Amino acid sequence: MSKYFGTDGFRGEAGVTLTSEHAYKIGRFLGWYYSENGKRRVRMVIGKDTRRSSYMLEYAIVAGLTASGADAYMLHVTTTPSVSYVTASESFDGGIMISASHNPYQDNGIKLVNAHGEKMDDGTLEQIEAYLDGCYPLPSGQSDLPFASGDRIGRIVDYAAGRNRYIGYLISLSLYSFKQYNIGLDCANGSAWMIAKSVFDALGAKTHVINVSPDGLNINRHAGSTHIEVLSRFVQENHLDIGFAFDGDADRCLAVDENGNVVNGDHIMYLLATEMKRHDMLPNNTVVTTVMSNLGLYRALDESGIAYVQTKVGDKYVYENMIKTGNGIGGEQSGHIILSKYATTGDGILTAIKIMEAVISAKQPLSRLAAPVKMYPQVLKSIRVTNKSAVRENTAVQTEVERIRHELGDGGRILLRESGTEPVVRVMVEAETMATCERHVDAVINKIRTLGLEGVDHEK
Repeated sequence: MSKYFGTDGFRGEAGVTLTSEHAYKIGRFLGWYYSENGKRRVRMVIGKDTRRSSYMLEYAIVAGLTASGADAYMLHVTTTPSVSYVTASESFDGGIMISASHNPYQDNGIKLVNAHGEKMDDGTLEQIEAYLDGCYPLPSGQSDLPFASGDRIGRIVDYAAGRNRYIGYLISLSLYSFKQYNIGLDCANGSAWMIAKSVFDALGAKTHVINVSPDGLNINRHAGSTHIEVLSRFVQENHLDIGFAFDGDADRCLAVDENGNVVNGDHIMYLLATEMKRHDMLPNNTVVTTVMSNLGLYRALDESGIAYVQTKVGDKYVYENMIKTGNGIGGEQSGHIILSKYATTGDGILTAIKIMEAVISAKQPLSRLAAPVKMYPQVLKSIRVTNKSAVRENTAVQTEVERIRHELGDGGRILLRESGTEPVVRVMVEAETMATCERHVDAVINKIRTLGLEGVDHEK
């Protein structure tokens, strides 16, 4: 879609593809754009994760905002969902989160939300991109956006109070005390490092935390939801009842049951949906998934009499479907879980609270609640190509995919999709055995190669 902004913001290597100049210009544009050409005062919320570069980008954005006459309210280190919550609940014009989520510390990103706490619309993002590239139609006779002066220069406000209100909001959502439970939290040395423990302590849990010593360089390093094996060992070694792992900006959550087994996003959607249905609180009796959810989830939902829909990959598309249809729960296998009654985005800590509610309400351990989802073996491989649409539309490739789909029948599925950010096509097969998955994925990739559609990998 865009040159800079993908489905989850402007992301790249800090100081290389995402620079402080980009950040400054984004602040400049937003401060001017929302002021309606200087006619009103703009208030924007800014949060960041624990990366070293987050401070550089934060100060650059704030400089840009205030130079355009906007007031910048700084939440400091906080989670992505907290920015959305504060923006929407306290009538700000928009919010900015500086984070590259689950990426390593070298990367960073700028996520933008509108006044409702939702991801910013494509039209506004396209205008920001035009300004970044020097193509935006400026006011008549001007070489740049006008600078504020005098008392029109924006204020900078320390707004840690907003983050504290978000913590209070999370605590208020739980229907139960967690005092009977030993709970492990892996905060990924990221945004959740102070917030998560505060919430679970307040709810009465015996809280055991790991990866809560951020140094600017260790976010997500052998930690958090992308390294769930660390929490799995921790839960087992300390005989905990349950564990939750967050990513760098805490919009994802994966869980570990009392035996150390991983409970992924598909398991979580199932157990939360069945709990909601049990209490007659599942809107439309439907779960919103992406095409990458496992066949095991769909089999379990069928058995429970719960309907489902599929969207393109990306929590942005999940949320768009939920708003359009009124569905109440959706997400991704990676742990982005959206509960529209409570939030406009994935919220890892909120997800963990709701999992605990399901465990307590059902009087069952997490292992039993997740058990009906029998994950099918899955193989996903990527191939670099010269033209993604040419591969998708090629008759021989389509014929091969249909042959495999027919052979799998009800015992599996195949998916061929284009990457949204790279010149890559991904082939995914789920089947009853790993060998079957490998065989069918390799058949499609070999077909692409023999047709001469493979591209050159310039990174090698």
